[in-house]
Amino acid sequence: MTAISLISRFDALLSDLDGVVYAGPHAIPGAVESLQQLAGVGVGLGYVTNNASRSPAEVAAHLRELGAPAEDEQVVSSSQAAADLLASRLTPGSKVLITGSPALAREVELVGLTPVFGQDEEPVAVVQGFNPGIGWKDLAEAAYVVSAGALWVATNTDMSIPQARGIAPGNGTLVAAVTAATGRTPLVAGKPEAPLFHSAAKRLGAERPLVVGDRLDTDILGGNNAGFATVAVLTGVDTLETILAARSAERPDYIIGALSDLYRPYPEVTHDDGTYVCGDATARVANGAVGVIGSKDSLDAWRAACAAWWAATPDAPTAQAPKLAWLGH
Repeated sequence: MTAISLISRFDALLSDLDGVVYAGPHAIPGAVESLQQLAGVGVGLGYVTNNASRSPAEVAAHLRELGAPAEDEQVVSSSQAAADLLASRLTPGSKVLITGSPALAREVELVGLTPVFGQDEEPVAVVQGFNPGIGWKDLAEAAYVVSAGALWVATNTDMSIPQARGIAPGNGTLVAAVTAATGRTPLVAGKPEAPLFHSAAKRLGAERPLVVGDRLDTDILGGNNAGFATVAVLTGVDTLETILAARSAERPDYIIGALSDLYRPYPEVTHDDGTYVCGDATARVANGAVGVIGSKDSLDAWRAACAAWWAATPDAPTAQAPKLAWLGH
């Protein structure tokens, strides 16, 4: 029997962007071609992003410039997920204070709610998303409405965003300012919470989606929270070492080197009496260390090591890196 490819087990791919499709202004080598192949194997494609300052159409246009397949409706942003979340809890036409970008206001409008921009318009909810133009007056307006008991939804709570000159405060820092002033915390629509992923799957009509991402704390945790299968790809932030050390909630179901690996059979990890086998590699935990028989350059060796370590630490609340002993063949 011919082994089937990893992607053929699923009906859609929910892909992160930065670190998976592109790094900075450039596409990651092989990523665009891998995404183009999905249509040929009957697998849907959606892009999930925490960026609430750009509209899905703007994100899709950028992806098309890179050569990636991207219709506007294939991009699902935390703004859309926040709007969906608001719509599920409010009556049509309800007034929502916008603390964010015009793109966020548009998404709120599209779900049948009314964007407003001041407490004097008597909003019943606040939605907060990133906008580099936000100032103290905007945060104060949000705080007044939140303090009065309004429903409060944040698109995402990323504490930082990478910029050309370095790391800058993200939406999470602005949300934290309102929390500090009011003592309240918002519902969160974006990664690592489940609503963004559920919105994306719903738009694609997907029943068996696979979430692919390069970050454990947003992509993988979010996919796991949504109850979907997750795959960590090694083209971005997290590494084999950080994946091995991951806390339980952030452990992926699969590990691949690049998106092209989606089209290869994924090796099964088997175990017998505490020894975990993947391909030609084996791993076993003893005295808090993982002994691996295999090459340090082999992905199968790391997959075996992860399986062994995770089985030994099934309820790890924090990241914990084991000692590794590479024994070779």
